[in-house]
Amino acid sequence: MSLIVQKFGGSSVATPDLIKHVAGRVAATRESGHDVVVVVSAPGDTTDNLIGLAEQITTSPADREMDMLLSTGEQVSIALLAMALHTRGHRAVSLTGAQALIRTEPVHLRARIMGVDRSRLDRELGAGRIVIVAGFQGITDDGEITTLGRGGSDTTAVALASVLDARICQIYTDVEGVFTADPRVVPEAKKLAEISYDEMLEMASSGALVLQTRAAELAKQYRVPLEVRSTFVDRGGTVVTDRTIEGRRLVTAVTHDRNVAKIAATGIQDRPGIAHTLFRAIADRHVNVNLIIQSVPQAQGADISFTVARSDMAAAVEAARSVAGEIGARDIISDEGVAMVSIVGAGMITNPGVAAQMFGVLARNGINIELIATSEIKVSCVVRADEAEKAVRVLHAEFRLDED
Repeated sequence: MSLIVQKFGGSSVATPDLIKHVAGRVAATRESGHDVVVVVSAPGDTTDNLIGLAEQITTSPADREMDMLLSTGEQVSIALLAMALHTRGHRAVSLTGAQALIRTEPVHLRARIMGVDRSRLDRELGAGRIVIVAGFQGITDDGEITTLGRGGSDTTAVALASVLDARICQIYTDVEGVFTADPRVVPEAKKLAEISYDEMLEMASSGALVLQTRAAELAKQYRVPLEVRSTFVDRGGTVVTDRTIEGRRLVTAVTHDRNVAKIAATGIQDRPGIAHTLFRAIADRHVNVNLIIQSVPQAQGADISFTVARSDMAAAVEAARSVAGEIGARDIISDEGVAMVSIVGAGMITNPGVAAQMFGVLARNGINIELIATSEIKVSCVVRADEAEKAVRVLHAEFRLDED
């Protein structure tokens, strides 16, 4: 009997009726002859509401206590889904991340999964039960509850699928799959039947909200068969594959990310070790840096500009200021009024000129580029936040992504 891992996001389990609907999907998978492990997020806006409760108590809650609080949201979902499956005559058991033996690093609010002991999962599956696991959470070797950051339930699902050698990991969400752009911004965006691991990873890291970046990274690393599909529409979604697809377009999709802040350290000294000192301080606060640009040194020093998630801006600025004297920075400047727009496509590897085409269409439409970063299959530009959606639309049209 093959095993399928299914993950359902918060919008899929937001109400009792939706939980019953999800139970129907899970039951159908079980009745078709598969073992099933289900990963669920907290219902609807539960996580945001819990954060709001904490803010009513204090403006600076301890990270440990926030993890203790936030981890309760998923327990609501797993228990209710287990009850819904019981009413359908299926044996099901709900497990927290700790009970499922998901071990994480000792970091609160954004921990990474270090390993999964499958013994409890195997025991429950062997007893004929559907196993329902709380996403977004785990436990350290010292017994501390941790959470995995926004979208962490995706990572839980992919990690479990990898450890359990699942036939497929299905990510159920409120959209039908991965699109050539956000359909709310570009109504004519097309759903992709399949996409490569590399493209999915680049899209996830560039603002596509259908899959958490860490989940995409794990799926690629362990070649986990993956499908992104809708909870509410019963048809196929987007399959993430490692197959090379001949005849691929130059650009597969356009993404945008508003959760971006730009930080600049100005007038820094031009000597070895400066960049290490700055970014080591930021890394010590568990902040991930995206784009990094250093200007050509001048008499008054050089500037280093970089981007982080907007939610990490305060921590990154604090880290930069803590070493400003050591690196000789004249000032640390931050800017929340930016967004990142990216084009992604495996076809760019063998086709020069794609970046120039992107810069050209943005210039023709009066959109200024503040920072640029490239990889083999992605070009990202930081622009003003109020121009991001326009940039997505003109790029989508330029590369003819609305065509079949």
